[in-house]
Amino acid sequence: MSVVWSMMVFALVSSVSPGPVNLVALSSGVSFGWRASVPHVTGATVGFTALLLATGYGLYELLLLWPALQGAIRLGGIAFLLWMAWRLARDNGEMNNREAQRAPGAFNGALMQWLNPKAWLACVAGMGLFASDGNHATLWLFAGIYFVVCYLSILSWALAGASLSGWLQQPARIRLFNRLLAAMLLSCAAWLALA
Repeated sequence: MSVVWSMMVFALVSSVSPGPVNLVALSSGVSFGWRASVPHVTGATVGFTALLLATGYGLYELLLLWPALQGAIRLGGIAFLLWMAWRLARDNGEMNNREAQRAPGAFNGALMQWLNPKAWLACVAGMGLFASDGNHATLWLFAGIYFVVCYLSILSWALAGASLSGWLQQPARIRLFNRLLAAMLLSCAAWLALA
């Protein structure tokens, strides 16, 4: 298997699997449609790619030098997941509240990636697998592949949400949907806390 194919498979598995950014894209697709979710998708993709490049250009070594920083990032990510789960769980499902809200934007998507423990794990693991030799050409190839795969993966979650929006016209269904998303985020936080 070629290294490019391996990079693509790694990027796809890491990007398309459920996580906080994808769950927000799904929820945004349900509430605002896929077009309004594109800024979040774009910001999350750019944010992740920047994190990947920063990791490849030395952030990983910094984390090895200061393990407390890694722990602080992990705790911040867990706190962020808990906050998102709390917001979803307390949503009443009324559509009239959504009219006053806006879809998550590009900055929100980018910031989420830097607070997302799943993104940090993917960056560190990806660097270890594909760019640990310090070759910048390999790093940029990996980042380019990851950018495309990540964008399409997060966009697919927004499209899935938009396709569910018709079924989720009743407040009771939206409440159930949001509570399921909240439970998934809580399980991510629990896994990270115990790992």
